[in-house]
Amino acid sequence: MIKLLDVKTIAPHQLELTFSDHSLGVFDGANYLASRQGPLLENLRDPAYFARCFIDAGALCWPNGLELSASRLHELAGNTVTTI
Repeated sequence: MIKLLDVKTIAPHQLELTFSDHSLGVFDGANYLASRQGPLLENLRDPAYFARCFIDAGALCWPNGLELSASRLHELAGNTVTTI
């Protein structure tokens, strides 16, 4: 099972992710939010709030309770994933 080990904000709505399988990828939050709606996602549209993300039990989380699994993030990072 893949886990998220580290997260860094590299631009508004963009996160550099380090995974337990020794890969690195970029999550484009703007692209993710453009095609989704919901009460937990509204706060994330603010770049300052989006940057408040943290890792809990290997998943990417925000203070409002939203969490994305490492495996889903790995999929979403797609062609930006590289081995480190």
